[in-house]
Amino acid sequence: MGVRAFGRGMVLLAAAVVALGGGTAVAATGKEPAGPVQPNIIAAAIYSVGQPTIAPPGANDWNCKPSAEHPNPVLLSNGTTANAYENWANLSQRLADEGYCVFAGNFGGSPGAFLQTVGPVAGTAGQLATFGDKILQATGASKLDVVGHSQGGMNPRYWIKYLGGASKIGKLIGLSPSNYGTSLFGLLTAIQAIPPARDLVGAACAACNEQSTGSAFLKDLNAGGDTVPGIDYTVIQTRYDDVVTPYANAFLKPAPNVKNLVLQDVCGLDYTDHLGITYDPIAQREVLNALDPQHAKKPNCTFVPPVIS
Repeated sequence: MGVRAFGRGMVLLAAAVVALGGGTAVAATGKEPAGPVQPNIIAAAIYSVGQPTIAPPGANDWNCKPSAEHPNPVLLSNGTTANAYENWANLSQRLADEGYCVFAGNFGGSPGAFLQTVGPVAGTAGQLATFGDKILQATGASKLDVVGHSQGGMNPRYWIKYLGGASKIGKLIGLSPSNYGTSLFGLLTAIQAIPPARDLVGAACAACNEQSTGSAFLKDLNAGGDTVPGIDYTVIQTRYDDVVTPYANAFLKPAPNVKNLVLQDVCGLDYTDHLGITYDPIAQREVLNALDPQHAKKPNCTFVPPVIS
């Protein structure tokens, strides 16, 4: 979700004068140019102002072949307003270091723009599905796993329900996903009740209105059950989520193939918020555990990461 992130985006656009300039060419084959590892989403966003199409570190090596230990490539799915580098400039490298083939792209925004994942969710999910097919073809894998943040943890469910994703996705792991939308502490709910305000938001970010709690889009997406058999679902959420509110709206309905996890139940002193969760080492450990539960490791709760928002 991203109404709060709009303000962040405007601040970061102003930072363009100090960011690296120029776009990044994308190779037709092989490994795409990638940026460096970043410590938090703010540093990554500032870096990507001047290079919004650059790949996250460790991602988009189109010659990568999955190993027997990790047969499914991992597709990283962006949150509202975020480009791939901004969202994943830390976790992508950690996944690659663990031996995964990792891929990320920009969808739901103007090509080459800093702000991504703002268009109608169905369109973004369609682009994500096309990218997923490209990954499967390049790697030779039969299925892929998806790790998504915010909207990026919710919109693959549209792919699953309507675009054939049920036979192509093995695991869906959401970091603070907007599965049941958000009131944004009542602000987004109030906007929906004022047609001119709703239309103004929708013109800039159709996905924002669609992620409002109780929206027609979410009612349709969740109708008939919010999960399907054959896919393992994991939701990793923080009680300090300040975008998906209330925070429990991230959770999926209980089912044998669903795990809803609260970070503070794992490490009580983890104060990570919505924007910081993809950079949080405890959340990252839980992503690795969800991807490979047979080799799960207990997170190191002696390290308390800072809140970055």
